[in-house]
Amino acid sequence: MGLAARGGEFLSGLNISNFIWGIADDVLRDVYVRGKYRDVILPMTVIRRLDAILEPKKEAVLARKAFLDENGVRDQDQPLKQVAGEAFYNISPFTLRDLTAKTRQQQLKADFTAYLDGFSPNVQDILTKFKFRNQIDTLVEADALGPLIDKFLHPSVNLSPYPVKDEDGRVRVPGLDNHSMGTIFEELIRRFNEDNNEEAGEHFTPRDVIELMANLIFLPVAERIESGTYLIYDAACGTGGMLTVAEEALTKLAADHGKEISTHLFGQEVNAETYAISKADLLLKGEGAEAERIQHGSTLSSDAFPSLEFDFMLSNPPYGKSWKTDLERMGGKKDLKDPRFVIQHGGDAEFSLVTRSSDGQLMFLANKLAKMKRNTPLGSRIAEVHNGSSLFTGDAGSGESNIRRWVIENDWLEAIVALPEGIFYNTGIATYVWVLSNRKADERRGLVQLIDATACSRPLRRNLGKKNCEMGPDDIREVSDVFLSQANLPEPAAAGETRRVRTKVLPNASFGYWKVVVERPLRLAARLDDASLRSLRRAAVAAKDEVLADLVEAVAPTLGAGPHLDINAVLAAIRTAAAARDESLTTKREKLLLAVLGRRDPKAAPVIRKQSKPKPGTQPEQEALHGRYQQKLGGRTVVVEYEPDPELRDTEQVPFLEEGGIEAFIRREVLPHAEDAWVDEDRTEIGYEISFTRHFHHPKPLRDLAAIERDILALEREAADLLRQVVSAA
Repeated sequence: MGLAARGGEFLSGLNISNFIWGIADDVLRDVYVRGKYRDVILPMTVIRRLDAILEPKKEAVLARKAFLDENGVRDQDQPLKQVAGEAFYNISPFTLRDLTAKTRQQQLKADFTAYLDGFSPNVQDILTKFKFRNQIDTLVEADALGPLIDKFLHPSVNLSPYPVKDEDGRVRVPGLDNHSMGTIFEELIRRFNEDNNEEAGEHFTPRDVIELMANLIFLPVAERIESGTYLIYDAACGTGGMLTVAEEALTKLAADHGKEISTHLFGQEVNAETYAISKADLLLKGEGAEAERIQHGSTLSSDAFPSLEFDFMLSNPPYGKSWKTDLERMGGKKDLKDPRFVIQHGGDAEFSLVTRSSDGQLMFLANKLAKMKRNTPLGSRIAEVHNGSSLFTGDAGSGESNIRRWVIENDWLEAIVALPEGIFYNTGIATYVWVLSNRKADERRGLVQLIDATACSRPLRRNLGKKNCEMGPDDIREVSDVFLSQANLPEPAAAGETRRVRTKVLPNASFGYWKVVVERPLRLAARLDDASLRSLRRAAVAAKDEVLADLVEAVAPTLGAGPHLDINAVLAAIRTAAAARDESLTTKREKLLLAVLGRRDPKAAPVIRKQSKPKPGTQPEQEALHGRYQQKLGGRTVVVEYEPDPELRDTEQVPFLEEGGIEAFIRREVLPHAEDAWVDEDRTEIGYEISFTRHFHHPKPLRDLAAIERDILALEREAADLLRQVVSAA
């Protein structure tokens, strides 16, 4: 419905957002491409709402401004806010209505610029981040600024908080309260996000997902919330929707339990425009103090709240997005010392939580964990959205695995919920909500609940970007109830049941594993033929060690050309010859000999790296598992360690819950196939990963062979019929 079709009727609610949406097509169609409408409409919506709020106090503000100037008061911000009765003000001589009479475009431009310059510093910050002043020349040149202002002052729209009355003083249309204005603004943001499909949802989390996240962090402690003040934090706050929905949910929950609470919202956003939207949204809702706690900048490299701790934290951080620039600002991976990401854990004074620079989503989780309250009864509760890579990406010892290890070994992870696919605006991939707390209930300690809610949704009538479904109130309630019940529901619902959510409760150790390095000995056969000796001579000359070549050439006639399947015997002979010449066969010389004279041969004896005396009380069989073998050499018992072959090196993941641990696993899974293998215990690392597929995947049963055979025969008959038709037609 176009603007003209609305006549003089007053609009309210969703109709106002439709009206504002229509302004773009009516005024900006030939001035901007469609994807750029938001650059004008969003800041103008903010300006008109603020203007409508300030209109009744305009003269009082100007009078107070003059008084302050006359008395030489420099810091005028608080006095002007006080007289305006708001967290913002405007000290220009104009209101938007004053500008409608301007006819000359250049005069309108000058007066409109002066009007914008008159706003308080917090509004200036919003206008700057919107880059709205950059649009003024374009609007003036297209003669669109005047019509744009006129449309926002259209008599059928009341963006003011004050009611419109008729001549008899009766209310014709009520004022638009802060909550309703915030809803209209949120609806505009959503529609602009959807209109720009390539950007849809990049900074926008669907309300249904936020409501579920709020349930997951608030409901478990509903009975323990006391009257007082609570801090809510979003480290990637986007347009601020997650903070405001969380605030509403917590306030209602407290009221339902007879508690009086106040909340303070804290957020940080790296994108300038979405930061401006978030701050503007709070101003429009009358939460000026909260708007001051929304900060612009990168959470990772420029933490806005380094010394604060929060009661509740929610975020949908960017995933699959590089944070390389942040990493460079922080000194690079080797020199990064931020205590949020380099901590003490597991006996390591510099336990690194630094992930790959190509994806920093788990870094946002580490940032939140560093801001948990440790000295309050409720501690802190966290809900954060991730894609699937956070569950398993990263080998043992990597930043990703270390974050999972740190979380689970501290027993902070309560649950992970698999969301329906297609529930976000900008991606159709699998997404998950992580729920964490440093004050787990007794019944949850040592356990993690996995919830498969992928089937818990309803389709949308029309796709919104890539969002093709939503979680309705019943869906959210069902998932919340399963989370609160902490029940095991691993199998699909039986016939006649309506349950769509599956869940498993598993011990923390289910997700941990040892990554062990399995070595096999280097087996080399030595050749002392003429070609090998010439190669050795060249290598010795290059290494400036021709004496080594002389030593080998001296023993070669006695040992013969080979191949010698025990290279250790060859080295012993060379070692004896070296001693006779008052030389020694150093480690460097041995490496050169092995590299030039040795050839891999599975029939050859293993190359001995080290010999030592047996330690009292050791068990030979167990020692052999770690590459220390007791043997009789020269009439005495020694412990022999072999040189490992890098080409045969392998790794194994041994679950923490493996009965008998690493030793039992190696004996069962490795030694039957490679009896000379051993574990390099010095290289064993601890890793953690979480596999939903392992716990919830149910492969479809294979089709019956008889059914397959029937299908094949039917296809053969169909092909034969077609062939007969072709032949008869010819």
